Amino acid sequence: MASSSCFYMSIHFLFLYLSSQPIGAHNLSRSTKPLCLEEEMSALLQFKERYEITNASDDPLARPKTLSWKNSRDCCSWDGIECDENTGHVIVLDLGRSFLYGSIDNNSTLFQLAHLEKLNLGDNHFNYSQIPSRVGDLSRLTHLDLSASFFSGQVPTEIFKLTRLVYLNLCCNLKPYHDRSLLEMKAPGLRSLAQNLTSLEELLLGRVDMSSQVPTTLANLSSLRRLDMDSCDLHGVFPSAIFHLPKLRYLSVPGNVHLTGSLPMFNSSSPLEELQLSGTSFSGEIPASIGILPSLSSLDVIGCEFLGSIPASLANLSNLKDLAVSRNPFTAQSISSISWVWTKKKLTYLALQRINLYGEIPPSIGNLSQLDWLFLNNNQLSGAIPSQLMNLTQLTVLYLRNNQLSGSISSWLMNMTQLVELDLAANKFHSEIPSSIFQLQNLAVLCLFENNFSGTIELDNFHKFEYLEVLQLSSNRLLSCMSSANLILPQLDNLGLGSCNLSEFPTFLQNQADIQWLDLSDNNIREVPFWVWNGSLNHMIYLNLSHNFLTSLDRYYPMHASYSYTIDLSHNMLKGSPPEAPLSTMSYIVSNNNLTGALPAWICNLSSAITLDLSFNSLTGVLPICLGNISESLMVLNLKGNNFYGSIPELSVRETQLTMIDLSDNQLEGNLSRSLANCKKLEFINFANNLIMDTFPSWLGSLPELHVLILRSNKFHGVIERPKSSHTFLKLRILDLSSNAFIGKLPMEFFQSWNAMKFEMRNFAYMHRDLDPPISDSLTYYGQYDFSMIVIYKGLNRYYQKIPDVFTIIDLSNNLLKGEIPSTIGDFKGLQGLNLANNSLTGHIPSSLGNLTALESLDLSQNKLTGQIPQKLIELGFLSFLNVSYNNLTGSVPRGKQFDTFSNDSFEGNSRLCGEFISTKCRDSADKSGQPSAYQEEDLGSPIELNWKIVLMGYGSGLVIGVVIGNAFISWKHDWFEGNAKRRRRPSRRQPKRGRNSWSSKLFNLCRY
Repeated sequence: MASSSCFYMSIHFLFLYLSSQPIGAHNLSRSTKPLCLEEEMSALLQFKERYEITNASDDPLARPKTLSWKNSRDCCSWDGIECDENTGHVIVLDLGRSFLYGSIDNNSTLFQLAHLEKLNLGDNHFNYSQIPSRVGDLSRLTHLDLSASFFSGQVPTEIFKLTRLVYLNLCCNLKPYHDRSLLEMKAPGLRSLAQNLTSLEELLLGRVDMSSQVPTTLANLSSLRRLDMDSCDLHGVFPSAIFHLPKLRYLSVPGNVHLTGSLPMFNSSSPLEELQLSGTSFSGEIPASIGILPSLSSLDVIGCEFLGSIPASLANLSNLKDLAVSRNPFTAQSISSISWVWTKKKLTYLALQRINLYGEIPPSIGNLSQLDWLFLNNNQLSGAIPSQLMNLTQLTVLYLRNNQLSGSISSWLMNMTQLVELDLAANKFHSEIPSSIFQLQNLAVLCLFENNFSGTIELDNFHKFEYLEVLQLSSNRLLSCMSSANLILPQLDNLGLGSCNLSEFPTFLQNQADIQWLDLSDNNIREVPFWVWNGSLNHMIYLNLSHNFLTSLDRYYPMHASYSYTIDLSHNMLKGSPPEAPLSTMSYIVSNNNLTGALPAWICNLSSAITLDLSFNSLTGVLPICLGNISESLMVLNLKGNNFYGSIPELSVRETQLTMIDLSDNQLEGNLSRSLANCKKLEFINFANNLIMDTFPSWLGSLPELHVLILRSNKFHGVIERPKSSHTFLKLRILDLSSNAFIGKLPMEFFQSWNAMKFEMRNFAYMHRDLDPPISDSLTYYGQYDFSMIVIYKGLNRYYQKIPDVFTIIDLSNNLLKGEIPSTIGDFKGLQGLNLANNSLTGHIPSSLGNLTALESLDLSQNKLTGQIPQKLIELGFLSFLNVSYNNLTGSVPRGKQFDTFSNDSFEGNSRLCGEFISTKCRDSADKSGQPSAYQEEDLGSPIELNWKIVLMGYGSGLVIGVVIGNAFISWKHDWFEGNAKRRRRPSRRQPKRGRNSWSSKLFNLCRY
């Protein structure tokens, strides 16, 4: 009995022991994952059935996850799903990159998964659906990823109620093949988000159209580690406090062109690792304190407005891998002044293009052995490329385009076998293109255009490049580009064979089905083969056949290429009507041909046009009214040098992108179109040599970007009235109102507001527009459209095929202006040309013109100016043309510097003006009076009469003595004046004075006192 009791008691204690241990039946059941709930599995299967599986992702890690979903299996083990191990509820649904295609709405069974904590639908295709507002029902969400899945419309405010969110990604829902956003988050969306989602650690809103300011409340998100608002149309001032968020490691706001701000003073406790500000309007200087950020590895400020120089303190950043400071208006500096850059051995990405660097590339560049990308293009670098460049064996991208580099390219090229992109275009390289270039088997891009390479190119050698996509050899000194009849090249996207002495289209192009960019300009091609228009080159977006000998294209038009963006047929011998262009054409250039007839009606159907240039032909007729609303995207309209007549059409498009309009050298009449005031982006206006009858268009002063206004040789009339605002023509640099009928005084009030003329331009460039379509990439060069003009400069009609950005002139000549030249014109320190000739201006030449230190040409001829030429004008060191002829100027011409180079033509027609280098001489240098010479009777009358007046005024007692001595005085007077005249003819100091010891000489000396 006792033993039995002990046994049962033992069993009892054993049971109690086992029940208290982490093993046993109860705990074994907990270690087994629960099956997912039947209703949630059903919801997932219904969700799956709504979507097709399509190959909609380029990501190699993408996979169709829903294909593994079967009704007979536990949904917690399905691909992309995680469940709560206690309850079996689905808490993670990761369908990112799953090839899903179809729409989604509030009826989706997805929203039955009420316990979801993480939802990823990124990188699928939801067919432009709106984000369902029922996302806000998933109140437990901490992670929400709806990126790159073709969602559209307004971001629902219900998302801002998900207060547990630590991760939100709505980035990159874009239209196909465009950068235009599909998603919108209009104000006060961003402000509401910042106020409610206070636990956010990562906020990714790139390419969501916000059109709003950045709220200061974003600086309250103290847990924020990552902030990405790339290309969100943000504006206003970026709150500097955001830079000081205590956990912020990644800050990216590039592509917001209207977003301003400046970099703050940084402190060493900041964890900032990446700073992306490219394409914004951040300005000021990059502070030296940026060099104390211990973790900074990437700095990208490309295309901002930073001034000063690149801070040398960046040398202290031991983790720096990416440095991109291109396209900032830094002060010009030698490349040797940034020697610290070449010590940063961890650099993998270096972008220093277009920052005013000059000098020779230092050999120490070879120290950057880890460098993968190098951009030094668009600077003023010179000399040969150092051989140490061959040490950059990891380099895949090398851009040196548009510098002054010279020499050959053989020795340093052979080791760089990893190169994928090589761009040496627009330099001064010479000799033959080396055979070593064919060892670079990985090349996809090779740009060598606009150099001095010579010799013959065997195109057959390029078949070795398996990956070649871009080949540009145009504009060199090549004798020819030869190829065999059966040449087969890789499928190129981009081919430039301009200036290759080709007499016909290369036949190998028939096999280039994918070619998009083709330059065959400046050759000897006389005919376009039928297969060009018959489907062989149907994917072209750029076609340049300019500077050939084409006479007709009518046989093959209209073009069938459905993607043609730029067609350049200029400088040929085309006859008849303008050849028809595809409706998708963006740039249509047929200038300098023999085209006739009226402007064709199809021109008005080019709804995507950016550039229309039909200049210098023989087109005629009235400009069609439809031209006024041809395209909202139109930037360049050039119809100059034709025979168009009638009035100028009104521009009905208010939001036009129009930058340049040139209708000069026609027979247009009537008033100037007031609708031009709606074109707020206009930079260049030229209506010269027409029959336009109007008053001065002061209303154009409201155009904020206007640089050039040319109204020469029309019938403009009346007074140049005072501006209604002091903020008019702020950027005007070229004004030509010559050969009209303007009256009244010079527009002093306008002069005071022309700020652009008050500063010397230091960065030399040309006024142009890029021909790049909106979807272009950096691998393709579409060329530029250069603004051109004719002006009277330095006394001659000059044609500027390219207009330098630094060019600044005022031409008001050949009008009816009167009054004085305002002294305020001396404030135009950047002025290079001033022409006020052939008016009725009076008064003196203002000495303030001596302040125009950049002045090269000054024409004040044929006015009524009086007084002397200001001595201060000799300080104009660049003055190479001067004309003050036919005025009423007096005194002597200033001596020294540039004035010693001007001929008599510059001063003729001023009867009381004298000088050593003009026909009318002055007295010798000892005479301070500056009066003209006595012996030039044809100019100044009798020399005896003139000098006798001087004697009467200066020596009054001589008259009394003369009366006493009678004829003796007259004899003395004759001898003295004869001697004086001889001295003026030969002004040598060594010449003895006539009659020094004579009685009359003594008498004269007595009379002096």
